[in-house]
Amino acid sequence: MPQLNPAPWFAILVFSWLVFLTVIPPKVLAHTFPNEPTIETDQTKTEPWNWPWH
Repeated sequence: MPQLNPAPWFAILVFSWLVFLTVIPPKVLAHTFPNEPTIETDQTKTEPWNWPWH
């Protein structure tokens, strides 16, 4: 039975993983977000609400 011979399937598995590991990570790492978050250092002081029923 050919499906029990692991030689060609293991080579295909290893080769496909090598292709995935060499092609996909650079594409993922090169991705940049259009709106980069900015760090705001100006913290405004907020006052607690005055609820009239308390």
